Amino acid sequence: MRGIKAFGERIAARDPDRQTAEIHIRVALMNRFNALGTAEIVRVA
Repeated sequence: MRGIKAFGERIAARDPDRQTAEIHIRVALMNRFNALGTAEIVRVA
């Protein structure tokens, strides 16, 4: 929930279909940011 709040607590859209699309976009952005920030650990030895 903290990650969703980082993009703003309120949903701008009023139409339920657009609200769903807005949430999907927020979740996709969070997943992308998490993927970019995830470190790959490689064992050397």
